[in-house]
Amino acid sequence: MLLSDQWAERRILDAQSKGEFDNLPGAGAPLLLDDDSAVPEELRVAYRILKNAGYLPAQLLDRKEALDLQQLLEQVSADAPTQQQAEKRLMVLKLRLQQAGMSTDFLDSKSYHHKMQAKFNGGKNV
Repeated sequence: MLLSDQWAERRILDAQSKGEFDNLPGAGAPLLLDDDSAVPEELRVAYRILKNAGYLPAQLLDRKEALDLQQLLEQVSADAPTQQQAEKRLMVLKLRLQQAGMSTDFLDSKSYHHKMQAKFNGGKNV
């Protein structure tokens, strides 16, 4: 251990024994840390700036749009003119997400759930 590390460690232990860390604001509450360990170190600052400004990466925007389309398809009737367009767009988004290395399982679970509900309800959608 370096001399500076030993000095810092000693100062921290002294402060703990004196109770200087007791009753601090937020004591006992979990820390809300963003896990950016998967982001390369040289990109972390740029990603943080974009995140704080409210911008999302393209893959997350595609994911959000796919979820919205999935919800729309669940509500629209099968013979609606917009249904085919929405299905085509959803397929494009699925392919784009898969090419980016993201899973699209989140889209299939709801349709499976609805199919099972319909089967158990005698063919009626709930």
